[in-house]
Amino acid sequence: MKYYISKTIQGEFTEIIDRVTDLLKDEGFGILTEIDVKKTLKTKLDVDYKEYTILGACNPHLAIQAFQAEDKVGALLPCNVIVIDQGEGNIEVATMDAVNLMNQIGNPALEVLALDANERLTRVLDNLK
Repeated sequence: MKYYISKTIQGEFTEIIDRVTDLLKDEGFGILTEIDVKKTLKTKLDVDYKEYTILGACNPHLAIQAFQAEDKVGALLPCNVIVIDQGEGNIEVATMDAVNLMNQIGNPALEVLALDANERLTRVLDNLK
């Protein structure tokens, strides 16, 4: 099962995080959390790692519908979007494949919402230049 969709572009890491955040906002998502994996691993384990940020994105309109359809769906939320420096100016942006993940639950109402979420997240990737 492929659990993510992604796109790799050239650019500067923090600038791309800002662009992704803006594009998510255009699609109705806000950022609930931002985890700097590199910093966390250095602080907690004294391990050097590449630039890697996890954005916890939430579209409140989709979220409330998902909670109403399946109250345990919060275990799979928010929609995480990751930004990874893959070296040589290549920045990969990846997001969960909501359709494949929600299909595992077997609730048709969630499958419809997942399709909507995937369309929005795919537009974010498509508009990322």
